[in-house]
Amino acid sequence: MKKVFLWSIVIALGGFLFGFDTAVISGAERAIQVIWNLNVFEHGLTVSIALIGTVVGALLGGIPSDRLGRRKTLLGVAALYLISSLGAALSPTWLPFLFFRFLGGLGVGASSVTAPLYISEISPARSRGRMVALFQTNVVFGILVAYLSNYAFEGIGENAWRWMLGVQAVPSLLFLLLLLGVPESPRWLITKLGKVEEARRILQIINPDTFREDVIAIEASQFANSEQSENLWAKSNRFPVFLAVVFAFFNQVSGINAIIYYAPRIFEMAGFEKSSSLLSTTGIGLVNFCFTLLAMNFIDRFGRRTLMLIGSFGVIGTLALVARAFYTQQFDAVPYYLFVYIAFFAFSQGAVIWVFISEIFPNSVRAKGQALGSFTHWFMAALIAFTFPYLSEQLGGGHTFSFFAIMMFLQLIFVWRIMPETKGTSLEQMDKTLVIH
Repeated sequence: MKKVFLWSIVIALGGFLFGFDTAVISGAERAIQVIWNLNVFEHGLTVSIALIGTVVGALLGGIPSDRLGRRKTLLGVAALYLISSLGAALSPTWLPFLFFRFLGGLGVGASSVTAPLYISEISPARSRGRMVALFQTNVVFGILVAYLSNYAFEGIGENAWRWMLGVQAVPSLLFLLLLLGVPESPRWLITKLGKVEEARRILQIINPDTFREDVIAIEASQFANSEQSENLWAKSNRFPVFLAVVFAFFNQVSGINAIIYYAPRIFEMAGFEKSSSLLSTTGIGLVNFCFTLLAMNFIDRFGRRTLMLIGSFGVIGTLALVARAFYTQQFDAVPYYLFVYIAFFAFSQGAVIWVFISEIFPNSVRAKGQALGSFTHWFMAALIAFTFPYLSEQLGGGHTFSFFAIMMFLQLIFVWRIMPETKGTSLEQMDKTLVIH
């Protein structure tokens, strides 16, 4: 079990880079806008280009994950992070900058498919939620470190933004090297290559008491679904497809990425000075990290649905309060509302999304299903990041945050009436769990 935890920690480092790459632009976007004299469209593209790459990476990430294996795909992801961070930091003009940020986005997208997938496939059922949540914990830790790093580099001169982006090369190189000591997913070895003996040796390390039964269950699951399950759009897969798409959609229409990417700008809209807004942004990162850690300890005990129900009520209330603050122009409490919003989001959607989507598909289409969920998540993230500056300017903060609150009310109904509980169920037994409540 100790080795499984160490492997999961290494894979979760991909989550750290995912979070860092996602949030680091928040400290650099305004300097880049001034240096290259970007108009509103160019500025929106600069912030969202990594997300566009992420959409593409998520859409295509299931292909190398299935064909080359989870481990080789993650090695490619690590290389993309390294090239992107150095290239963006050293870019002489705007267009090369866009290209390298796009490459980083490809890495984030592929990582969001393959890393949770790998961890779910090597984890025992009883601790799978906590193990996969390590990935999300590292995502929010990466976001926190990006905010702290941006704050630390803010005052060093006109090239501060280059340091903000370039420092990511260090953990990228570490991730690449550590991956060399991680084995391939045993479920991929059996279902895609038929290498049962190699998989058996890995499963024996993972769970010495039940590894023989695990091999039999994986082979039986593969045989039972061999004709239909290679097709993600087969009738038998409709419900998990529906769950993945809807869950990922709600994750983004909560407004989470608008707040993460534009947190300093939101605080300035609310009347805070630049230095105060950057510090408040760091506070958001810290709250996000702490409550994701908390959720990691509860997700296998109370289950995915319970966390989602608690979080849905919390985000509805806090988003409504932020909207009210913009309507009444009383902004004093906005940072506190956003901190509480982040706490509820991190405890629910933030911690649950990658766990839930990585669990609900059969072995033979899990990479495709994970790619579909990730693609939906990142498509919506890119759309919201690209349109948020325009919408907040045209509609105002009140209407924008009211929209997010209404979406979260619809999420509450989805969780209450439709979302199944998946805790403690083996991946091979998940079909029997996926019934509508």
